[in-house]
Amino acid sequence: MTELATPPRPPRREFRNINAFTDLTTYRLPPAGLVSILHRISGALMFLLLPFVIWMFDTSISSDYSFARFKGAFESGVGFFPGWFLKLVALALIWASLHHFIAGLRHLWMDVSHAAVNKDFGKSSAIATLAISILLTVVLGAKLFGLY
Repeated sequence: MTELATPPRPPRREFRNINAFTDLTTYRLPPAGLVSILHRISGALMFLLLPFVIWMFDTSISSDYSFARFKGAFESGVGFFPGWFLKLVALALIWASLHHFIAGLRHLWMDVSHAAVNKDFGKSSAIATLAISILLTVVLGAKLFGLY
């Protein structure tokens, strides 16, 4: 008798395997998910570029001659790497550092303030994180490439 009293449930959606060529191109990741993935990518990028950072630091502070060589590397290049390529690598490192720092502050704020853990704050803070990190990267990239 009780089986007839309860209304039947609608059929559940079927989840199948994702086809990388058809499904991933149409999937829209929310801003918070994008910031989370970029936070991981920026951390990995900073780790992978750590030898480059150590080289930059070492050659920039060793002596006046090494600083001039360091400065010249970004103008004429080093070995078979042209100067513009080294500037792009430095720009990637700038973006990774800025984005990782700002996204880390966002995560810390959400850990400290439990009122900030909701869908609206997640979306707005993710958009702010993306905007601030891209804006600061553009400003510092313009300085790196000598636009001002």
